[in-house]
Amino acid sequence: MLLALVAAYLTGTVLIALYAAKRVHNAKDFLVAGRSLPLYMNMATVFATWFGAETVLSVSATFARDGLSGVPADPFGASTALILFAVLFARVLYRMDLLTIGNYYRQRYGKSIEVITSLAITASYLGWTAAQLTALGLMFSVFSEGVLSLNNGILIAAGIVLLYTLFGGMWSIALTDLVQTAMIVIGLSIIAFMVSDMAGGPVKVVTAAAEAGKLELFPKGGTVEWFAFIAAFLTMALGSIPQQDVFQRVTSAKDERTAQRGTLYGALVYLAFAFVPMFIAYSAIVIDPSFTGLFASEDERDIQRILPKLILDRMPLWAQVLFFGALVSAILSTAAGALLAPTALFTENVLRPFMPKISDRRFLILLRTVLILFSLAALLFAINSQSTMYEMIQEAYSVTLVNALVPLAAGVFWKRA
Repeated sequence: MLLALVAAYLTGTVLIALYAAKRVHNAKDFLVAGRSLPLYMNMATVFATWFGAETVLSVSATFARDGLSGVPADPFGASTALILFAVLFARVLYRMDLLTIGNYYRQRYGKSIEVITSLAITASYLGWTAAQLTALGLMFSVFSEGVLSLNNGILIAAGIVLLYTLFGGMWSIALTDLVQTAMIVIGLSIIAFMVSDMAGGPVKVVTAAAEAGKLELFPKGGTVEWFAFIAAFLTMALGSIPQQDVFQRVTSAKDERTAQRGTLYGALVYLAFAFVPMFIAYSAIVIDPSFTGLFASEDERDIQRILPKLILDRMPLWAQVLFFGALVSAILSTAAGALLAPTALFTENVLRPFMPKISDRRFLILLRTVLILFSLAALLFAINSQSTMYEMIQEAYSVTLVNALVPLAAGVFWKRA
């Protein structure tokens, strides 16, 4: 029954995405929704894209095991990146009227830097996209009660996300993100209330977390622990600034003011709401301490089963539908953005320089072809990786931190760069 209801939700989401395809008439519509999104849609795309599977499943479980000091990258680093982008870069980049962030590097530095940085940023998305496919594959494995293996679930997930993104592009993402944002906020809020009641109330959960040292933000130990903590924070806080998905949401706004405000408001909502799945995960530990047994597994990915196991074992069907509907919403919205962003970069800034006379119609076909190929690459990455989603995300952003941040910041703020 649960599988059927989730399948119905997925079908409805895909239908909305296909409806959005009617608005796609050219590459600009496909990549940046015609630069026409109002504030509420722009903010929803920022929040829904960043509030992904790693936030619900991996960050929450890592918090339950390691406390706040174990999650400096997300949500703290992630929200910091969005705030910095909104304050320092949004208005400048919006005025330039570009399709991709790679176009900025070309205008500022030339074609060779455009290609190098675009390849680096494209490569960074493999980990992020693979994390979302892994999460959706995990859900299918859970729904089927083990009939589907994790890898088979990932294969099905890749097909759904590809279909979801292929036709409508950014318009599909924008329209469905509204539905998905509502589902995430309403669904997880109700689940948090129910789980809190089962654990004896929010005060008991927070007190238990504090007594166990889970609310201590900074690491204990010496230089090694502090360097690891700072590195994790900066990798996300700075490495995720020169990313196409952030740029795409800024550029999709209807005007410069909306571009800045939508990113800033989306960041603040994300930071606040990211603590909800953490609260749910630690409530699970209070309700049943045996969940900590997952922390001892040789497969790091097993800790991500805490929330699904809690919901399936102890919640009524309607609550299961709410939770998994919210989770699937989070995964789909993030996965779609994670597929479209590298597709845009690679096609526009790596391939198109070799095809200067390509028509807009053929360029749109090329975009969709690259989208399929990148989906296959992310699928292979997801099947062969043993990392948690949280680890995949950190690894992804280390690439852009090293390769793309300095030329972006120097180009904007230093005329002699």
